[in-house]
Amino acid sequence: MGAPVSVRLDEAVQSTLEGAARERGIGLSTYLRDLATAEAKRVRREKIRAETQRVAAYIARSPEAQAFCAAWGTPAPIHDRE
Repeated sequence: MGAPVSVRLDEAVQSTLEGAARERGIGLSTYLRDLATAEAKRVRREKIRAETQRVAAYIARSPEAQAFCAAWGTPAPIHDRE
Protein backbone atom coordinates (compact mmCIF):
# COMPACT_ATOMS: atom_id res chain seq x y z
CA MET A 1 0.00 0.00 0.00
CA GLY A 2 1.13 3.55 -0.63
CA ALA A 3 2.27 6.15 1.85
CA PRO A 4 -0.21 8.17 3.90
CA VAL A 5 -1.12 11.62 2.56
CA SER A 6 -2.35 14.49 4.71
CA VAL A 7 -4.90 16.88 3.21
CA ARG A 8 -6.24 20.02 4.86
CA LEU A 9 -9.92 20.68 4.08
CA ASP A 10 -12.07 23.59 5.11
CA GLU A 11 -15.03 22.68 7.31
CA ALA A 12 -17.69 22.98 4.59
CA VAL A 13 -15.77 20.77 2.16
CA GLN A 14 -15.01 18.19 4.83
CA SER A 15 -18.63 18.12 5.95
CA THR A 16 -19.82 17.61 2.37
CA LEU A 17 -17.33 14.81 1.75
CA GLU A 18 -18.13 13.12 5.07
CA GLY A 19 -21.81 13.16 4.13
CA ALA A 20 -21.07 11.62 0.74
CA ALA A 21 -18.91 8.95 2.38
CA ARG A 22 -21.60 8.21 4.96
CA GLU A 23 -24.21 7.80 2.20
CA ARG A 24 -21.97 5.14 0.67
CA GLY A 25 -21.40 3.43 4.00
CA ILE A 26 -17.65 4.07 4.01
CA GLY A 27 -15.27 6.28 5.95
CA LEU A 28 -13.93 9.60 4.72
CA SER A 29 -10.43 8.20 4.13
CA THR A 30 -11.79 5.38 1.99
CA TYR A 31 -13.99 7.80 0.05
CA LEU A 32 -11.06 10.16 -0.60
CA ARG A 33 -8.86 7.23 -1.64
CA ASP A 34 -11.56 6.06 -4.08
CA LEU A 35 -11.88 9.59 -5.52
CA ALA A 36 -8.11 9.95 -5.88
CA THR A 37 -7.78 6.52 -7.51
CA ALA A 38 -10.50 7.30 -10.03
CA GLU A 39 -8.90 10.66 -10.84
CA ALA A 40 -5.46 9.08 -11.27
CA LYS A 41 -6.93 6.57 -13.75
CA ARG A 42 -8.65 9.40 -15.64
CA VAL A 43 -5.41 11.39 -15.82
CA ARG A 44 -3.46 8.36 -17.09
CA ARG A 45 -6.08 7.67 -19.78
CA GLU A 46 -6.03 11.34 -20.79
CA LYS A 47 -2.23 11.23 -21.17
CA ILE A 48 -2.43 8.03 -23.25
CA ARG A 49 -5.08 9.58 -25.52
CA ALA A 50 -3.01 12.75 -25.95
CA GLU A 51 0.08 10.72 -26.87
CA THR A 52 -1.98 8.65 -29.33
CA GLN A 53 -3.18 11.87 -30.96
CA ARG A 54 0.42 13.15 -31.22
CA VAL A 55 1.50 9.90 -32.88
CA ALA A 56 -1.45 10.00 -35.29
CA ALA A 57 -0.68 13.63 -36.19
CA TYR A 58 2.96 12.73 -36.81
CA ILE A 59 1.98 9.82 -39.05
CA ALA A 60 -0.47 12.04 -40.95
CA ARG A 61 2.27 14.55 -41.84
CA SER A 62 5.20 12.17 -42.31
CA PRO A 63 5.51 10.17 -45.53
CA GLU A 64 8.21 8.05 -43.89
CA ALA A 65 5.91 7.18 -40.98
CA GLN A 66 3.06 6.42 -43.39
CA ALA A 67 5.33 4.07 -45.35
CA PHE A 68 6.39 2.35 -42.14
CA CYS A 69 2.75 1.81 -41.10
CA ALA A 70 1.82 0.55 -44.56
CA ALA A 71 4.73 -1.90 -44.56
CA TRP A 72 3.96 -3.03 -41.05
CA GLY A 73 0.34 -3.68 -41.92
CA THR A 74 -2.56 -4.57 -39.69
CA PRO A 75 -2.31 -7.89 -37.85
CA ALA A 76 -4.94 -10.44 -38.77
CA PRO A 77 -7.13 -11.81 -35.99
CA ILE A 78 -5.71 -15.01 -34.50
CA HIS A 79 -8.45 -17.20 -35.99
CA ASP A 80 -7.57 -15.90 -39.51
CA ARG A 81 -3.89 -16.88 -39.17
CA GLU A 82 -4.45 -20.63 -39.29
